[in-house]
Amino acid sequence: MGILTNDMRRMLNEQQLGFIATVCPDGTPNLSPKGTTAVWDDAHLIFADICSPNTIANLRQNPVLEINIVDTLSRKGYRFKGIATIVSEGPQFEELLDFYRKRGSTSVKRHIVLVKVERAAPLISPAYDTGQSEVQVSVRWRTYWDELWGRRSKQWTEWGYASQVRTSHDLVGSPKKQG
Repeated sequence: MGILTNDMRRMLNEQQLGFIATVCPDGTPNLSPKGTTAVWDDAHLIFADICSPNTIANLRQNPVLEINIVDTLSRKGYRFKGIATIVSEGPQFEELLDFYRKRGSTSVKRHIVLVKVERAAPLISPAYDTGQSEVQVSVRWRTYWDELWGRRSKQWTEWGYASQVRTSHDLVGSPKKQG
């Protein structure tokens, strides 16, 4: 059995956006969001290099990294520390590309990074230290994101992009009428 729990897998499958921290040659951190972060198996995560020359260069010099995944509503997540292997050709590369194709990804991928997870730990917001429940924290952040979406939608409409702005009802459907 691998290090990845069912809850970690759920979180990764739901969120997909991972923040990948690598070390630059001068010792400074490099943080890069990757919308292709996924579970490969019980002990490995993967992400694709779509346009990440610094991340790949850093990993070639020093393969250690950390990946953070956070649910922006519940303010909970996980950090994964591990060792990266860059895969860019051969049968394993084709297998990894096929994984992304089956998920509907069509972007060109120069490399796939396979991460052997050595340590995993939860990330939990200090909001929970005040006794708030997950529902309370989630409702507070859902309200924030809805208000932000409303402000941006209004701004985009003012700029002439009204036909491209969709409401949350458009995305999930209007509630069904009783009757």
